[in-house]
Amino acid sequence: MTYILGISAFYHDSAACLVKDGKIISAAQEERFTRKKHDSSYPFNAVNFVLNFSNIKLSDVDHIVFYEKPFLKFERLLETYVAFAPKGFQSFSRAMPIWLREKLFQKKLIIDCLKKHDEKFNDEKKILFSEHHLSHAASAFYPSPFDEAIVLTADGVGEWATTTVALCKDNKIEIKKELHFPHSLGLLYSAFTYYTGFKVNSGEYKLMGLAPYGEPKYVDKILNNLIDLKDDGTFMLDQKYFNYCTGLTMTNEKFNSLFGSKPRKPEKEKITQFHMDIAASIQVVTEKIMIMLAKSLRQEFGIKNLCLAGGVALNCVANGKILEEKIFDNIWVQPAAGDAGGSLGAALAYWYLDLNQSREEINQDNMKGSYLGNEFSNEEIKSKLDEIGAVYDTYSENELINKTVEDLTSGKAIGWFQGRMEFGPRALGNRSIIGDPRSETMQKNLNLKVKFRESFRPFAPSIMREDVSDWFELYNDSPYMLFVAKVKKDKTIQMSDDQKKLFGIDLLNIKKSEIPAVTHVDYSARIQTVTRESNKMYHDLLSKFKEKTNCPVLVNTSFNIRGEPIVNSPEDAFRCFMGTDLDTLVIGNTYLQKLKQDNNLKTNYTDKFELD
Repeated sequence: MTYILGISAFYHDSAACLVKDGKIISAAQEERFTRKKHDSSYPFNAVNFVLNFSNIKLSDVDHIVFYEKPFLKFERLLETYVAFAPKGFQSFSRAMPIWLREKLFQKKLIIDCLKKHDEKFNDEKKILFSEHHLSHAASAFYPSPFDEAIVLTADGVGEWATTTVALCKDNKIEIKKELHFPHSLGLLYSAFTYYTGFKVNSGEYKLMGLAPYGEPKYVDKILNNLIDLKDDGTFMLDQKYFNYCTGLTMTNEKFNSLFGSKPRKPEKEKITQFHMDIAASIQVVTEKIMIMLAKSLRQEFGIKNLCLAGGVALNCVANGKILEEKIFDNIWVQPAAGDAGGSLGAALAYWYLDLNQSREEINQDNMKGSYLGNEFSNEEIKSKLDEIGAVYDTYSENELINKTVEDLTSGKAIGWFQGRMEFGPRALGNRSIIGDPRSETMQKNLNLKVKFRESFRPFAPSIMREDVSDWFELYNDSPYMLFVAKVKKDKTIQMSDDQKKLFGIDLLNIKKSEIPAVTHVDYSARIQTVTRESNKMYHDLLSKFKEKTNCPVLVNTSFNIRGEPIVNSPEDAFRCFMGTDLDTLVIGNTYLQKLKQDNNLKTNYTDKFELD
């Protein structure tokens, strides 16, 4: 029996994962425990969780694998500062003391951190280092249902690589091509995230959500000035327009002059049509590059399966376009595609590549629905709720589902907390806020009254896998909300001539389909398909809702408010329930109504979280 602990930390989205004889047992992000979004610190709580979940001690772990190589990263930083000198001295003088004090000697730092779990721990031979993009590639290929695939990894930057292509077969991964820093699709997208006033490494999905409100007017300007794009999808960025190599911002004055405006001030300046058009333009460029890369790889290598990982793989609109183009027969995307998933990939890479173990159970998705986090028994839940002073009723699973459907059809917003917490940035029906997708007011109400976030942000539909092609232009599994597709024509409501004259945010309140709460302005939706095998209770809920309404779809958004990580514990769930306009909380087999709770337990906790 071999236990491998994977760790990612010290940049953003720290996480830990435990693999036992090649099987993924548990994984969680540190942010869920500390309640600090994208927490980058050593994942003490996440490591504790994965050890406790398997009832083992640190001394029982055979290998501990960190997801990247700090010396290579340091080399890149030094070479970059030297190449751009004397520019960037301010950034250099900020970065170097931290590197020299902490990051460069990461092995010692990791040993010191591990001693917090077991003060006797001193076996440094157990600590190993993977490479950043190899960790991503391993996280995408090994849990996938393919025995052979091309893995395309794209993110901001690892050590040097920003985009990699790997050929994978059986238990082997061979990285064939790399694009290197500073030429990065992830950093290009993040530059526009910064320019439109959103937070880098956090607000990229807002840019994606904003794009359909705009016209892609600046595509040519981007392609003619910022990027030299080749026919095979490879590219170089013109560093004259960017500041991320040496500065403290993503873009510079030359970038501002090119687009005719300074970056939007977050929270202070309104989002205008200009920002929507900028968002639409960079989204189109990103899709174009990803499609070109996919086509050239299929042509060059002739392999029918594609796996995706890295932060860019969370751009589900681009993923949907690759799917729509039918470039590959099958596509599988790692649900924790960002740095958190690096902990998982590092552990799996060591098991298969270094220990040369063969893959079993190919032809099935081995991510277990990404339900890899902690769970609470009904007794634990009741004990926590009693401690808080909550008022609740308990029901059988069948009764609970009936009551929830009754509430959904009455237009109520429900906090739904069941089973194991999801690994990755999406709630997939275990730590979710759910609602009736047929409601014309649900999207606006959830955004403004529950999530306290921008009104333009779309919501995802959860749908039973067997019904997906009746409602959406999607004929594949999409268990992790990583593909966007159009709502079926016969379910849409076409706009009137007057409505067609509207643009931007004015399009938000037009009813576009039979399920307006999950239909984006361009008639698209980010779809989660649910099977009975992956999540029985959530599937049963969808089934009962369909039985009552003839609609097999629910609104599904993550159970949290803006700037807060997804809820982890019953206490987190109750706090969010009481601090928002949620009507009902269903947690384990308990059922809580807002009207019955003690008003003194209400908390205005929104200011505890830094806005994302």
